[in-house]
Amino acid sequence: MQPFALNYARPAAELEVTAAYVYDSGLQLNVLRDGRIAAGDHALLRELGTTTSTAGSKTHFDD
Repeated sequence: MQPFALNYARPAAELEVTAAYVYDSGLQLNVLRDGRIAAGDHALLRELGTTTSTAGSKTHFDD
């Protein structure tokens, strides 16, 4: 028997997204392409709300 929801479920649309920052493992921070720390860019934080990285979830079980 197939669950009812599977009759209507559709895959999420894949979006082409380019992050304005990358994770720097040496600094353990997200940095902009010009080398500045992403958390210090107030315009970026206003636009995105936050900067996120998967690095914490790879090293800490409670993130």
